[in-house]
Amino acid sequence: MKPIKYIQYFIYILLLTSFQSLAQKGTIKGRVFNVANNEPVPFANIIIFGTNTGSTSDFDGNFIFAGIEPGYVRLAVSSVGFEQYVSEEFLVTNQKIFNIDIPIRETQIKLEEVVIKASPFARKEESPVSMRRIGIQEIEKNPGGNRDISKVIQSLPGVASTPSFRNDVIIRGGGASENRFYLDGIEIPNINHFATQGASGGPLGILNVDFLREVEMYAGAFPANRGNALSSIFEFKLLDGNKERRNTRATIGASDLSLTFDGPILPKTTFIGSVRRSYLQFLFSAIGLPFLPTYNDFQFKTKTKFDNKHELTLLGLGAIDQFKLNTNANETEEQRYILGYLPVSEQWNYTIGGNYKIFKNNGSHSFILSRNMLRNFSYKYPGNDENLPRIYDYVSDEIENKLRYENLSLLSNFKLVYGAGGEYVKYNNSTKQQLFTTELKQIDYYSAIEFYKWHAFAQASRPFLGNKLTLSLGVRADANNYSQSMSNMLEQLSPRFSASYSLKENLFLNFNTGRYFQTPSYTTLGFRQNGVLLNKQNQITYIQADHLVGGVEYLPGSTTKISVEGFYKKYDKYPFSVRDSVPLGSKAADFGIFGDEEVLSVSEGRAYGAELYFRETMYKGLNVILSYTFVRSEFKNTDGRYIPSAWDSRHILNFTATKTLPRNWDIGFKFKFSGGAPYTPFDMDKSSSKPAWDILNRGYLDYNQFNAARLKPFHQLDMRVDKQYFFDKWSLMLYFDVQNVYNFKAELPPDLLLDTDGNGSPVIINPSDPPASQKYKLKQLAGETGTVLPTIGIMVEF
Repeated sequence: MKPIKYIQYFIYILLLTSFQSLAQKGTIKGRVFNVANNEPVPFANIIIFGTNTGSTSDFDGNFIFAGIEPGYVRLAVSSVGFEQYVSEEFLVTNQKIFNIDIPIRETQIKLEEVVIKASPFARKEESPVSMRRIGIQEIEKNPGGNRDISKVIQSLPGVASTPSFRNDVIIRGGGASENRFYLDGIEIPNINHFATQGASGGPLGILNVDFLREVEMYAGAFPANRGNALSSIFEFKLLDGNKERRNTRATIGASDLSLTFDGPILPKTTFIGSVRRSYLQFLFSAIGLPFLPTYNDFQFKTKTKFDNKHELTLLGLGAIDQFKLNTNANETEEQRYILGYLPVSEQWNYTIGGNYKIFKNNGSHSFILSRNMLRNFSYKYPGNDENLPRIYDYVSDEIENKLRYENLSLLSNFKLVYGAGGEYVKYNNSTKQQLFTTELKQIDYYSAIEFYKWHAFAQASRPFLGNKLTLSLGVRADANNYSQSMSNMLEQLSPRFSASYSLKENLFLNFNTGRYFQTPSYTTLGFRQNGVLLNKQNQITYIQADHLVGGVEYLPGSTTKISVEGFYKKYDKYPFSVRDSVPLGSKAADFGIFGDEEVLSVSEGRAYGAELYFRETMYKGLNVILSYTFVRSEFKNTDGRYIPSAWDSRHILNFTATKTLPRNWDIGFKFKFSGGAPYTPFDMDKSSSKPAWDILNRGYLDYNQFNAARLKPFHQLDMRVDKQYFFDKWSLMLYFDVQNVYNFKAELPPDLLLDTDGNGSPVIINPSDPPASQKYKLKQLAGETGTVLPTIGIMVEF
């Protein structure tokens, strides 16, 4: 059946069912509590944000709304002696009661002081700049996102888009390895399937958006309790399981099937869990792609509230990624080229952790314990003949065991966060590989390392001048015993300072500066040659980045935000590739492994630019995110000159708009634009060498022309239509999404292929020379990608 027929049937079903009569309305139950001690706040006023519908909390802080129209809502809370608060968005349906706990903070405001009105754009003392958040409605209904959070975050300001089916997190000119991710305060090493080891990229997200209630992105001004990042911190905040009854959601998405369950499992414990299974392998086989990926993942969270002073959160996340070559798809030269060089790559990973929280009279203690592991396999047979010895064979494990303590103290208007933590790290790597530099080399080594990391942090924040000025000062120190060069915490002392001044109640001047450190990747730390840890011998050390950010923020209305920021990042001690004589941070990461080579901690770089951000939420059902970022990303070469990194997109434009219509319809579109990224041309002489080509089966880059070429700009328009049906016992959510509506063909770096004769055999230019001196005749194939990609999604909740 042609794709247009699927679209016609989908629209017919929507129109037919839209005339069906719907059932009763939804219910919200919740509790308002003092964030300092978890004690209930009685007689608080709660309203549905943007309406006049209200309720009041009782002596135990509990409240209820009944007869609420299904859909996405926020709650606004106010109480005498407390700051006003606006909750994140959540979905109200007919078939279940939605539960929400609302934390509010005591304040000591005097009559002459500035009062900040309730707004969805909550401000944080530690991070008055470069912190953005998106709610669940924007995640669920993001055009082109297909409920993949790794794609959705590419709508955020300063996040560059890549046209090569990867979810690299590239923020304000920083590399894909410079980001950290947290689920309810528990760190996870990666958020993508088929992840690039040593970086953060991958084609598909692991996180199931059924769990998410809100996402916060810090592109700077990192809180002191979050470390080991240079470009961004992501905080993924999760839903709790339903307290009233058990619920199920079944989803058919763009590439997978999923089941999510939630509800009470014990009188004081709730649970939410999911499993997903992809069907990409069937789609890829049907359209003749030469590789067949399959992914599976699971996720769970439990929340136990022993009493008002003690609670425990447990969560887990895992993935199994399988991959095989489709050797039957070998009819075109492009298919044969991919089959020739592409290795089989498989991996599995998991994270499991817990957060035990104890509330005190003026704050809380948090004890966070977690463990994560990645196992990565990759191998290649010559000519994909499994009867021959492998020319590439790689197996690696990364294991981290983490313990962190955090203390939060709220004393009048003074906020203090401090704590410490440690990690036990194990990494091993078995590599057998043939490489060609100036001659053929056999690489065969096993590496195993174990070491400890430790850190301590503190941050104090307080308003001054009648609440007009808010200052925050933090410090962090990190160290490890991998080597003497990284064992002194004072050498990784990381101060940070933020200031926000209120010119008017809706106009702010904001500033932050800080120094941040990140451990080099384990693939780099564990690299061996002749049994020696070369990079340890080279005294590799922490990577350093100094940030300077300043801007203006204007809130013209309760649902509108406009900001302008300038930023500057200065990199130091970045790993420098000895083999290629270029900074490692300026190289693009591909699928597989990144950083497993000899390096020196000598590279310097910078990323700087400016960012305009416009945000509108809930204006007559309209949600808008518009941002433009000008960014330059450069590293010094061996001559001391700045050259562009692989992330030097220069211009990043993201524009997302969604509109809620009557009868539970939604429409939206997303336009994204990124300036052309630099790339490195091929070394034609080396690539044509028969011994060199037979090892790699693809071209070699000419690092004497590093990033000397540049791609054309990339742009894409995505559109989406949603329809929701809220029945008495169940709900049905449907969406129709089209990526790349106008079929833009994005330019990719060219591929280098063997030229063949009429029999399909490679042409050798000098067949009479000795085999070691023979050269292939090569040809370049222009690289491009992009096609119209329609998708239908179905979600049933009961």
